[in-house]
Amino acid sequence: MKRSLLAATAATAFAAAAQAADGAAAQVAPPPAASPGGQAASTVDAVVVTANRSPRRADQVGQSVTVLDKAAIDASQAVLVSDLLVQTPGVSLSRNGGIGSNTALRIRGAEADQTVVVIDGVKLNDPSSPGGGFNFGNLLVGDVSRIEILRGAQSTLWGSQAIGGVVNIITAEPTEAFEASLDFELGSRETAYLRGALGGANERVIWRVAGGRFQTEGFSAFVRGTENDGYENTGLSARAQVLITDTVSLDLRAVRSNGRLDFDGFPPPRFSFADTRDTGETTELVGYAGLNIDLMDGRFRNRLGYGYTGTERNNSNPDQANTTVTFAAQGENRRLEYQGVFAVRDELIATFGAETETSDFRTASPTAFRPNPPVASAEVGIDAVYGQVQAEVAPGLTLTGGLRRDEHEVFGGATLGQLAAAWSLNDGSSVLRASFGQGFKAPTLFQLYSPFGNLALEPEQADSYDAGVEQRLLKGRATVSATYFARRTEQQINFVSCAAGAVDPLCFNAGSRRSGFFQNLSQTRAQGVELQGQAELGRLGLSANYTWTDAENDSPGSDRGRRLPRRPEHQANLGATWTFASGASSTVAVRHAGESFDNASNSIRLKGYTLVDVRAAYPIGERVEVYARVENLTDETYETARNFGVPGRGGFIGLRGRF
Repeated sequence: MKRSLLAATAATAFAAAAQAADGAAAQVAPPPAASPGGQAASTVDAVVVTANRSPRRADQVGQSVTVLDKAAIDASQAVLVSDLLVQTPGVSLSRNGGIGSNTALRIRGAEADQTVVVIDGVKLNDPSSPGGGFNFGNLLVGDVSRIEILRGAQSTLWGSQAIGGVVNIITAEPTEAFEASLDFELGSRETAYLRGALGGANERVIWRVAGGRFQTEGFSAFVRGTENDGYENTGLSARAQVLITDTVSLDLRAVRSNGRLDFDGFPPPRFSFADTRDTGETTELVGYAGLNIDLMDGRFRNRLGYGYTGTERNNSNPDQANTTVTFAAQGENRRLEYQGVFAVRDELIATFGAETETSDFRTASPTAFRPNPPVASAEVGIDAVYGQVQAEVAPGLTLTGGLRRDEHEVFGGATLGQLAAAWSLNDGSSVLRASFGQGFKAPTLFQLYSPFGNLALEPEQADSYDAGVEQRLLKGRATVSATYFARRTEQQINFVSCAAGAVDPLCFNAGSRRSGFFQNLSQTRAQGVELQGQAELGRLGLSANYTWTDAENDSPGSDRGRRLPRRPEHQANLGATWTFASGASSTVAVRHAGESFDNASNSIRLKGYTLVDVRAAYPIGERVEVYARVENLTDETYETARNFGVPGRGGFIGLRGRF
């Protein structure tokens, strides 16, 4: 049931709807200082959007947030957003092959489908995917100008699925009457990436159109394979923001992408992983319309928005008997939401809203033995209201509290809460933070109604805590931080395989044996420590972070106390950049992931690995830059998932133009 493409150029093609409560905030937010190692810490004087869905100074935010600004994103030369995120504290990933293949991103040891992904205020999901999670394997950096990673359970404001955290991606928008950009890159494995955009801004209209084309011959998804598994994607988007009056604006945007991925599967008669001619094709359409109204001289901001996401996926294999189709799915999500932000006074802000969402899906998995299986389909709705108040109750001390009520069409109601505190000391050079949040995730339509579904499932629930300190040193030229986190999740939904001869009634569906089913099995717990630092020492810039994650199965049974799969206990990133007088720069970046396990019983070990990248950039005037990099300089052989291939050493060269 391998998931293929999921909007490879969503970030490239998306154009921001600027006045959405969270998107608009980022426009006025001064970016944090860029870290030379390719990431930026959430410095105490930055402005953070994600934690409160409206702009707040970082020293007023009690939750743990990391911000990547445009300078850090460009300096990294990353193609995939996931390669940026894994450089930040608390984030790990596993990938089933190359670009375009399924990439599971985990925040603080949570499941991959327990992270909410938002692009310019639009929450992305696919109701036809097993866990409803977002596949980061296809999300290219493109026009992204800022990323905020909010760690810990955040369901109060962000709803179902935000147990691990929230990734808020904000794309660039025009600031001049007319502007254009063109990026082109060539490199190893016959990789080519071309993207461009045109846009403009005046007193009443901001508009942008963008497109991108990426293709690569790739490498074998099967680690011992001999044939390459390629990937290609074409995307196009358009948006407009119209200021109808000085206080009323309209946002319109749409993106469409088509992608194709080659991958390897499990051919008969042995049904073991091997080179195959499997391909996956995905078409995705995302649309948004929003009306923004500012009242009371801007103290009361209102947003009414409608979003649509439609995803169609088709996998095929020309070598399969009786039918070449191996998987087909279609999912749609329709979301209507209202959000208000009211500044009662400068130090007292209320955020509140209401949402109604309807999701539906259709899916089928033909095989050579069952070429025309029944099509599973279903529809479900969820309504929610939420509210949050943030107040500076004493000089430098900011408290935040919120509640959310979800009413699920199948599972009834759930009430969630969140508390946070931030205490800024010593003229802002020291910040103490602490937060508590609850998470709630209803079973997905796939988990309920697919051929592997279980109607007896219960929602996943989680409690999350963290506490930390951030300190500026060397007159602001250096920043260090340390955070402790803990989370406990109950009723976690896992996939249970049905071995030959299994007699469990759930191994049978409509009288036919099935390979497995979903069931609430796990109680899990996670705790850990995140350390981060960066410094600007003249022409030398340094950045580093380290994360210890202890994520374990806490369910009764033989696997109790064992580590959760594909979550390294130790991770670290180190970056050093030297900037020359000419403006050219060179960077060495090192990423280490310790050993992990590929299965729940911890019988299959994945060795730790260390990757070294080197990068260089040279500006030609103010608008053009030439850059180059070597990835995996030492040609390290490693696995993030058993039997799946990874890229070896690769070289790339590119050109950026801003006109």
